[in-house]
Amino acid sequence: MMRAVTAPFESVEPVPELALSGSNDRRLRAMLKQHYATVWRVVRRLGVADASAEDVAQQVFVIAASKIDAIEPHAERAFLLGAAARVAANQRRSAPTRYEAPEEDVGGRASDAPGADELLDEKRLRELLDHVLLGLPDDLRAVFVLYEVEELALSDIAAALEIPIGTATSRLRRAREAFAAVARRVRARFRAKEK
Repeated sequence: MMRAVTAPFESVEPVPELALSGSNDRRLRAMLKQHYATVWRVVRRLGVADASAEDVAQQVFVIAASKIDAIEPHAERAFLLGAAARVAANQRRSAPTRYEAPEEDVGGRASDAPGADELLDEKRLRELLDHVLLGLPDDLRAVFVLYEVEELALSDIAAALEIPIGTATSRLRRAREAFAAVARRVRARFRAKEK
């Protein structure tokens, strides 16, 4: 199984300009600590470039800070992932199309870390997954990533994306079909290159 792509910055502090009451400030800090890596990973899987993923993830938490009183307790993850899907879609629409090569992880690895071949294989698999996901329409990709990658329940996805559960179910079915079709095309292209 592929290891999850993790956010580059695990400890993120709330924006100081956001004046929140003590309890709301603690709640936002807890949300950041618990959900930042997930939000970052989701925006990456929804097509936001590595270079912009941190900014987009931070925008999600700025939105959460501005609406913190409206976020139901224990529904923070669904709210954040719904906001992440919307902010990522807006960012993709407004960002110029360009190719960015991902930076290599230059940090040191522990001796029990996977070898270079395994890391390269995992990196290729993540890039392949990103490529296949980018072949899906935005509305289908959001439901697919939230269900298949982030393992959210359909009811939570429907609430997060503010769509009826029937629509979420239909989009998931269509997304699975589209994912399989794109994966077949990509697989055929790679097999043709190998020959």
